[in-house]
Amino acid sequence: MHRSKSKKALFGTAAAAGAAALVAGLVQSAGATEPNTTEPKDVGAAGAPTAITTISTGWSIPWGTYWMPDGSTALVTERNSFKVFKVTPSGAKTQVGSVPNSQTTGGEGGLMGVAVDPDWASNHYVYFMHTSSDGNRIARMTYDGTSLTGYKAILQGIKKAKYHNGGRLAFGPDGYLYATTGDAQTTSLAQDKNSLNGKILRLTKDGKPAPGNPFNNHIFSLGHRNPQGIAFDAQGRLWEAELGQSSKDELNLIKSGKNYGWPTCEGNCSVSGMTNPKKTWGVAEASPSGIAVVDGAVYMAALRGERLWQIPINAGNENVGTAKAHYVGTYGRLRAVTKVPGSNQLWLSTTNADGNGGEPAGSDKIFRVTIS
Repeated sequence: MHRSKSKKALFGTAAAAGAAALVAGLVQSAGATEPNTTEPKDVGAAGAPTAITTISTGWSIPWGTYWMPDGSTALVTERNSFKVFKVTPSGAKTQVGSVPNSQTTGGEGGLMGVAVDPDWASNHYVYFMHTSSDGNRIARMTYDGTSLTGYKAILQGIKKAKYHNGGRLAFGPDGYLYATTGDAQTTSLAQDKNSLNGKILRLTKDGKPAPGNPFNNHIFSLGHRNPQGIAFDAQGRLWEAELGQSSKDELNLIKSGKNYGWPTCEGNCSVSGMTNPKKTWGVAEASPSGIAVVDGAVYMAALRGERLWQIPINAGNENVGTAKAHYVGTYGRLRAVTKVPGSNQLWLSTTNADGNGGEPAGSDKIFRVTIS
């Protein structure tokens, strides 16, 4: 992972509570510096990974994974081929199309995140974040369960670079689409409220700024270097994993309007107006990409660190527990980690064919991990 340039539904009652928490609790103005969070001994996840099974092989840089609302299949993107596949719970894959107007950057750009509309049954919309000739963009296509058709760019003007493109998409319990963007190797953009880069964005299904955004534009939070993982917990809180430059990678609890520090801070700092991470790692043991929340813990896939981190979170407060590493050096670079609907399981994918893992095209895999 590049380090030498710039840093850093299916919802019922629980979802309604999560949405309320998001709107009432997270949509707030930026505040003062938060203190460092300790790791209380009483915080712990109910389970841990107990089994891992290879379910699909023959992949080349599977970057994004997102389940259909009914849990019947998942959509998986390949970064450099721009192909999109549907994959059954047993791992059988079928190409359903590709995303047009895509291109690579010779580094980390290409076809990245995917998200399925919570109202897919009625509108058949899916969303992609990808690199194009004019920059990174978010696009919407129609998916009928068999093939992708149509193409509409709903948000453009996100600068691209060889590295630091962000790229993850996820729908929140509030029904809006969240997207991560990197600083495009221009550190000042992360603090620029007129730039879409170095941010977490919150937008409508048509690509407009979501109502209630803190700066009356697309920006939900700022001060990010290269965020590649976002996931919501059972309380509707948004967690984010972010690649640092040379000292600290981060796990952040994201709130509306907060400034997460880059490039002023990498990891914890005491600068007024900057929000500290809930957890940090040395870059050699993490370099995080995707995250998922299962059974009271954030699971974070590590690229350079070649491991799956388990970080217990507390439903009643913002504390996190002691992080545990699984599969260290066993499967290589881990990119996407996604909760399987209706079960305490994860899908975990490798990107060892991404130029940093030293493996040929077709060598990447998707695993199923059981949490118990």
